Amino acid sequence: MSNLIQQQSPCEAKEQPCKGVETIVEPKDKDIGGFFVRRCLPVAKLRSVGPWIFFDHMGPAEFEAGQGVDVRPHPHINLATVTFLFEGEILHRDSLGNLQAIKPGDINLMVAGKGIVHSERERPEVRNTLHRLHGLQLWHALPEAYEETAPAFYHYPVDDIPATNIDGVPVRVMMGSAYGLTSPVKTFCETLYLEAVLEEGLTLTLPPATERAIYVAEGELHVHGEAIKAHQMALLTPKAEVKVSASKKSRIALIGGEPLGYRYMYWNFASSRKTRIEWAKEDWKEQRFDKVPGDEEEFIPLPD
Repeated sequence: MSNLIQQQSPCEAKEQPCKGVETIVEPKDKDIGGFFVRRCLPVAKLRSVGPWIFFDHMGPAEFEAGQGVDVRPHPHINLATVTFLFEGEILHRDSLGNLQAIKPGDINLMVAGKGIVHSERERPEVRNTLHRLHGLQLWHALPEAYEETAPAFYHYPVDDIPATNIDGVPVRVMMGSAYGLTSPVKTFCETLYLEAVLEEGLTLTLPPATERAIYVAEGELHVHGEAIKAHQMALLTPKAEVKVSASKKSRIALIGGEPLGYRYMYWNFASSRKTRIEWAKEDWKEQRFDKVPGDEEEFIPLPD
């Protein structure tokens, strides 16, 4: 999804003194043309969590027939995007020639590397009906050794994502390893991403990671007595054993892993090198990126 927000993010972060929680991020809803996105990363006090540098919660949004997601071709460099849906469908096209519909439970991993262009739209049979969209889109930085790797696209259907049940809590390990399971989704460094649904009153002990943050997509949690409400992200204390308890039915995402150092960010570009961002800006203005087959007529101009 195109990041049309510059470094001035609408989110605000505040310090929390409770054990287990270091920072709580309060995202604001942002209408990006027919549906809402809640942005939790990057913010002034929380630019990243492990390798993760961008976190959007899309919807839930309901579209009338003839309306829906219509994101024109746009570029990325030196990062990887991860798309996961709770409801609905998005049609991915990219400059490598990939055409893939992502459906609930699937994972789309797009490795931008030295540069890729993609669009996100909908199949006509979806767009021409009343439909909903609800999901998460994240970006993670690439280690410097992989920033200029060849671009690539990977699709993992729902049945390939490992799942388990921990003390009555269904958990899916989307990336990395947790609870004795390892996801097949490609990683470039220590990376953790999992999803769980806690019924009211249930508790889940979170797996370790060098850095971790939990996002409450629905419901409300308590972390060592501190309430984490719907649409809040909580940065967790490093290395501490953290247990979360649901005060109402809750859907959560846990992200984390190895921090990769500072990344410069502008629009859809992220890099360890400021000069690389400027190079990408010029390449996009001059339309030197590869085109998206079947979607060549439109593109998003470089923002001022």
